[in-house]
Amino acid sequence: MIAAAWLVSSGLVWRSVAASPPSTTQPAVALSAKEDGNFVIGPDYTDAPELEVKPGVPRGSVKTFVMESADSKMYPGISKKTSGLVPYKRKVGVYIPSQYVAGTPVPFIVCQDANYQRELPRILDNMINDHRLPIMVAVFIGNGGGDAQGSERGLEYDTVSGKYAEFVQTEVLPKIAADYKITFSTNPDARATMGSSSGGAAAFTMAWFHPEWYHRVLTYSGTYVNQQSPKNSDSPHGAWEYHEHLIPQADAKPLRVWMEVGEKDNRFGDAEGTFHNWVMANDRMAAALKAKGYHYQYVLAKDAKHVDQRVVRQTLPEAMEWLWKDYK
Repeated sequence: MIAAAWLVSSGLVWRSVAASPPSTTQPAVALSAKEDGNFVIGPDYTDAPELEVKPGVPRGSVKTFVMESADSKMYPGISKKTSGLVPYKRKVGVYIPSQYVAGTPVPFIVCQDANYQRELPRILDNMINDHRLPIMVAVFIGNGGGDAQGSERGLEYDTVSGKYAEFVQTEVLPKIAADYKITFSTNPDARATMGSSSGGAAAFTMAWFHPEWYHRVLTYSGTYVNQQSPKNSDSPHGAWEYHEHLIPQADAKPLRVWMEVGEKDNRFGDAEGTFHNWVMANDRMAAALKAKGYHYQYVLAKDAKHVDQRVVRQTLPEAMEWLWKDYK
């Protein structure tokens, strides 16, 4: 349960959104495709209708391939004292909408961990067809393995720097562009990032350090906590620094951010001094964004846990619509 003191100190104003009764036929809860701000949903959740495969809706294709660590200049593998670089394989998927015309600059979204490769193509098929989203490509990038400190995934996602975005820009996107004849838009308004947990922190980091590349960010249970490894004196508290120092002390950047956290997310009962309370960290991210005048939506999901799939399956279509609503 979130302590009331956090909400008071952060200046958050919450509006409650009643949940629909559990049903596979009822529409998802409408947060708001237009309004910025903070929302509370749940504790009951319903799959969004946009997850269904609908008759008559053109279906895009999903291409998959594998990237070898030996082929990467930026992430060749973590070095071990006794065995040298530890190799890994990275799975990558690419959703290409049926409406895409090769050679046309196309908006796109980059998904970390290769997550949402099942749900997002169906959502995009339906919402592109309904003209609720622009024709866009989705790129699903797997991590290099492991989790948290000392892992390849932790190195890629939890490091507070522009390196991961630069890896995507210089090694992943050019390969996809060449292999599948896709022309990625260079307009940062047409480029989005998303992810869950540390993948969510990575998505925000991509846009924070390279707003000339990305203006749109979507995160579930973002790891805005101190999980950085190796340590960095420029960001001693890891991603906790975003709401502690970086956002408050910097001029506002042209970012649009959608965030969610579960009421019972990771370490929700931890004290502030641990720098590892996911609910507190996401609360403070929302407060920091609000204070600087960012366009943002923040969703607290009642009775939900870390990256709760019930919440994802209800909210992802509406989150995408809000994320792209000002795109022209």
